[in-house]
Amino acid sequence: MKTAKIPKSATPIFHVRALVMPQSNMLCLAAVLDPLRAANRAAGTQVYTWDIATATDVAVELTTGLTVPANPAAQLPPPDMLALIAGFDIESQSRPETLRQLMPAIHHAPLTCGIDGGGEILARCGVLRGHRATTHWEDLEKLELAFPEITVVRDRFVQSGKFITTGGASPCIDMMLHLIQRHHGRTLAESVMRTFLYDPVHAGSDPQSLVSVSRLKRRSPPVARALQLMEEHLEEPIPVSEIARLCGLSVRRLEMLFVAETGSGPGQTFRALRLAEARRLVVDTPDPLQNIAVRCGFNSLPAFSRAFKDAFGTAPSHLRKR
Repeated sequence: MKTAKIPKSATPIFHVRALVMPQSNMLCLAAVLDPLRAANRAAGTQVYTWDIATATDVAVELTTGLTVPANPAAQLPPPDMLALIAGFDIESQSRPETLRQLMPAIHHAPLTCGIDGGGEILARCGVLRGHRATTHWEDLEKLELAFPEITVVRDRFVQSGKFITTGGASPCIDMMLHLIQRHHGRTLAESVMRTFLYDPVHAGSDPQSLVSVSRLKRRSPPVARALQLMEEHLEEPIPVSEIARLCGLSVRRLEMLFVAETGSGPGQTFRALRLAEARRLVVDTPDPLQNIAVRCGFNSLPAFSRAFKDAFGTAPSHLRKR
């Protein structure tokens, strides 16, 4: 197995601060810090340091019931990277006074990450205007509606200027591996990956769930199930009749439910999901258009280009040039 020993003379130390909000997910905290620990071990020297901070002078309780002692970030020297971690009850944590206390830490950090609900808190601080951002897939729709000045994407993680946002704990690990590779090369990042038996590693542009189905699960479970099946079969679309069968419905009943819940039939919805994914890949990745066509279930590039132009008013090649 390859090792990634780094000479001590060539190891600028990068300091990360995990700023945890109340009701944060402990897994997200571990996703930030454990890759740094593993990177130090694999490098054979200290390339990362870290600390844990709070927004205010009050101790923070995580979702597991564990408590993080008060350590106000505003009173600490700036880190190289601030990782703002949040989970539940974002609204109650976004009182004006709390946001004011967060702003110095956000402002002075050269790189600021919003982990899970941390992206929404950054949005509430007003620092993501004009940026691309993501959050946990269940909250994508809420973020997009509440902050139209932000370009909300459903990537696992996304960097825009000095801000990185992630969709949760697993995308956070992807992001940390990406940073480790950027700082110290692929060999060290792969050593960390193997430490956690983490495979496969996703690119930041890989999508989270295509549709926020939390409300649909309560209101119309068959439609939510059908949408999940569609997401799972973007590359090899299955017939609507098969989707209906897997949902325990007739095609006619599935069509009626879809029209009631989404305003369009299942076939139209499936095609729209495939084209939405194609548009994201055209804009956000350098993948060849032929590969994108295959990934989104089109059997030829001309057919894909025609469908894309019909949906978005421009050819995929023209959109990519813009």
